[in-house]
Parts: sequence; C-alpha cells; structure tokens
Amino acid sequence: MMTSEAPLPKPSFMNALITFGLIVVVISYGLFFLKVNLHSLMLICLMIAGISASLLTRCDFSTIRHAMSEGVSRALGAIFVFILIGVLIAAFIQAGTVSALIYYGLQFLTPSMLLPAGLILCSLMSVATGTSWGTAGTAGVVLVGVGGAMNIPLPLVAGVVVSGACFGDKISPLSDTTILAAISSRTDLYDHIRSMMYTTGPAFLIVLLVFWLLGQQYAGNALPSSQLLLMSNALNNAYIINAWCLLPFLVMLGLSIARVAAEPAMLLSSVIAVLIAVFMQDAEIVNVLTALYSGGGPGQTGVAMLDELLGRGGIAAMMWTLSLGLMALSLGGILYKFGFLQVLITTALRRVTSVFNLVVVTILSVFAGNLTMGEAYLSITLGGQLFSDAYDERGVNRSVLSRSLEEGGTLTAPLIPWTTGGAFMSATLGVNVLDYAPWALLNWLNPLLGMLFAFFGIAIFKPQAAPSANHSTPTDVSFKSVN
Repeated sequence: MMTSEAPLPKPSFMNALITFGLIVVVISYGLFFLKVNLHSLMLICLMIAGISASLLTRCDFSTIRHAMSEGVSRALGAIFVFILIGVLIAAFIQAGTVSALIYYGLQFLTPSMLLPAGLILCSLMSVATGTSWGTAGTAGVVLVGVGGAMNIPLPLVAGVVVSGACFGDKISPLSDTTILAAISSRTDLYDHIRSMMYTTGPAFLIVLLVFWLLGQQYAGNALPSSQLLLMSNALNNAYIINAWCLLPFLVMLGLSIARVAAEPAMLLSSVIAVLIAVFMQDAEIVNVLTALYSGGGPGQTGVAMLDELLGRGGIAAMMWTLSLGLMALSLGGILYKFGFLQVLITTALRRVTSVFNLVVVTILSVFAGNLTMGEAYLSITLGGQLFSDAYDERGVNRSVLSRSLEEGGTLTAPLIPWTTGGAFMSATLGVNVLDYAPWALLNWLNPLLGMLFAFFGIAIFKPQAAPSANHSTPTDVSFKSVN
C-alpha cells in the first residue's frame, strides 16, 4: 500500500491536460451558462481530480485524502482570518465604528472624488498594514456604504476597494505575498519591490486617472441636504456617534503597522469594539455576543441601504465563503501533490523561446494555478520553484520572476470567485466577484502591462553578477534591460 511519504508517480502530459481541461470546462460552463452553485461545481471538480489521482495511486484513497488535508493545512492561517474578519466587522458595527466612518465620510467626501480618494485610501492602508483582507474588511466596507448612499454603483466601488487593497498587498514589504514571492524566487525583498514598481507604478497612475474620470460622471450625485440630514439622523438615532467610535479602527490600523500578527490584532480590536458597544452604545452584552456570530446592528435605521449594510458581519456570514474555500483548497491539494499543473508548466517551458514568452508563460501559469488550486500562496510557491532556472538560463534577474509571480498570482486571485481571495472579497464587500471584476482595474491592467513591457524589453533586468560560492541567491540587481 502506498504511503503519503512514498514518491508519487507523475501524470502524463495528456492526463494532466485532460484533468485540467475538464476542471476549467466544468467551472466555466456551470458558472456562466448553467448558473450552478459554485459548491456543487467544486464538488464535481474534486471528483474529477480524485479519479485522475486514483489512476496514479491504484485507488489508494488514503494518499488522496492526505493530499487534500495538506492543501487545507497550508491555508489554515487564512481560514482563521476568514472567521475573525466576520467577528471584526460585526464588532465594528455594534460599536458604531462603521456608522461613524460612514457619517464622517458623508460629511467630507463628494461623489466626484469618492472613487479616486477611495483608491488612494485603500492603497495607503494596505501598504501600511500589508493586508488586502484587513483593508477590505474595514475601509472597504465603509466605502461601499458611502458609495451606496451616493448612488454610485456598488460593483464600481468594490472594484476601487479591490484595486487599492491589492496594490498594497502587492508592494508592501509587510505583505505575506510580497515576502513569499521574494522567497520563492530567491530574490532580495527590496529588489523585488523595486522591480514591481516599474510596472505597478504606471498601472496605478493609469487606474487613478480612470477612476477620477469615472468619478466626474457622478458629480451630480451629491446628496440633497434633506437626504443627507435623513441619513445622518438615522445613524445618530441608532448609535452614539463620536470620536470614541473610531478607536477600534485606529487600534487595528496601529497594530497592523506595528507588525502585530493579524489574529491578535483583530481580536484586540474586536474586544475594544465590544466594550464600546456595551458601555457607550448601551447594548446588551448578550445581543453583542450573539451578533459576533450572526451579525446585525442594534436596530433598524429606517434607511434601507444603511439597514442592509449594518445587518452584515458575523461568523455565520463567512461560512459560505469558508466552505467554498475549503473545497477549493482540497482540490488544489490534489493537483499540487500529484503534480498535474507542474507537468503542464514544465512542458510549456520547453517551448519558450524568448524572454517575452517566458514572462507571459509565468504570469499565465500562476493565473492557471489560481484557477485550479484556489490559493495564490500555492501558485506563487510552485511558480518560483519551476521558473527560477529558466530565468537564470536566459540571463534575466529573478526580480523579474518574482514580479511576474505577483502579477499572475496576487492580483488575479480576487478576480476568481472560488479562490480564497475572491470568495473573501465578495463576502466582505457584498458584491459578486463577476460584478466587480471588470472594475478591479489594477488587478488585470497590471499583468497586461507587465507582459507589454516584456514584449518591448522594458524593465527586463539582468543579474549584476553571477552568484558566487558565498552567495546562494541572486540578490544584486542591475537595472538595465536585456535586449
């Protein structure tokens, strides 16, 4: 009987191609044409991958189960954050933190500036904290609330939030994906960030200009004084609005900047929010604790949009997302453990004839990894392992590889409904992934710009010197393009 430690036989190219193709067809056809629930589609994909893997292991299901468990275990940290974000949002709602931020946002933000200002706010927050999820769960929720009050389409506002949150998640030295991409490609962290700015910087400026132009279309959406008064009074009637309401948000921001781990930072911020809800908002402790699970604010404001926003949060609200994430991670565990995607990538690498092709294949391969494995961490790690030698052989610095890993992995994950990133953003912002994806401009423009730069040989750097015996990783970058 085959054990989990024994070397596993690799699938043939045709086996891997058929398995990968069937998974893509099932998800795309079922989701876009049949409108089938993603959980059901993911179950079918698990069966496809399981059958393909069983042909390799001669029906040894224990090995397949072990692969699924490994896939889930790699993302346990993300699963804990899933749950805590639900708690954090519910606690912020109970404390009046969300209401206070909406209240002040309505006073100072204009419809024409909400989109560009929201992009800058989310970008700065995610750069400072290194987390796109924390940014979406705090500032993102507020921006969706303010945008809805100003009658700006919510998919557009959600696209702004995702773009800004992912900008920081991509370039912040505090971000786990930034660090992972540098480690996976064996590149110095700050060389990696410097390399990314050549493509991400221009992409951000283009996206900022587009959102400013789009914002001008909503300049006439300024709330009439009567409606602004109605919403302000509704919030004041439901909550005590003052500066103390902002304390949980500021604590969360400060702890994140101080590099306190996400879990204790969220828990402490939630505890402070609960105390404010009980002692300042005069909420019953039983109701507050119940809301941490089921969500919901202290009562009806009388404004439908506000009631919908303030009725969210809680652990239960994240269960749909969490269960989908667990299934996607199990699928990714099988495909990763048995080498299905590895076989396809290594075959594609043999046909790469230029640096441009190499960059394109890298970005698309990591994107394909997100499609099938449901988690950017796995895709980035696998890409770093498989592509490193190819970049060395072509005299391209590995900072270009690490940059491409992030463009194909970090940025595309929130655009796919069944990845942990896409499912999280959808559940947190209350907007379907397929609705906000066209407006998450940075997430698809940046990879395209990366490929375009590679085509013209722009920002394709070469190593300053070959690694010596005393240096196992190529960390020195010469910012000269390879012709």
